[in-house]
Amino acid sequence: MEYTPNLKKKYREEIIPALKKEFNYSSVMQVPRLEKIVINQGVGAAVADKKLIEVAANELTTISGQKAISTMSKKDISNFKLRQHMPIGVKVTLRRERMYEFLERLINVSLPRIRDFKGVNAKLDGRGNYTLGITEQIIFPEIDIDKVTKILGMEVTFVTNAKSDEEGYALMREFGIPFKNIKRG
Repeated sequence: MEYTPNLKKKYREEIIPALKKEFNYSSVMQVPRLEKIVINQGVGAAVADKKLIEVAANELTTISGQKAISTMSKKDISNFKLRQHMPIGVKVTLRRERMYEFLERLINVSLPRIRDFKGVNAKLDGRGNYTLGITEQIIFPEIDIDKVTKILGMEVTFVTNAKSDEEGYALMREFGIPFKNIKRG
């Protein structure tokens, strides 16, 4: 028997019928779906300390279960002592099973570990994609707090094929992302 992540099963069995009913889609193919999750971590301090990129890449690899790559600067900025093609961040793109597994861990384990957590903002980008900013990487249980040298934030971007913010929001809500209780209108 082949392994299927719980959220993928939930998407097929519950979310597709719910969204199909909510938006009156005539075909299952019209229902928006999650294409990929991109986790991006900017490490500006890496200009002075090159080891920070390695540490950030290892942490992101541990969190996502997939090897993180470093991102390079595009141009010189003298005020920040930045040269072109210097490593200044790390990112990882998750698709298919790994994407669903990461989303499930994020919703059920990591987000509830944030202090004074009241939900995440419900601001989408206009094309149905959603970016969640996380201020500390230590909310992930995979990270050993004793080994953390520097608290780094990250952005988790959920890329969907939704046509509008309303459809993207409905998809994210159905997956169980804890949005703050605000009415959109």
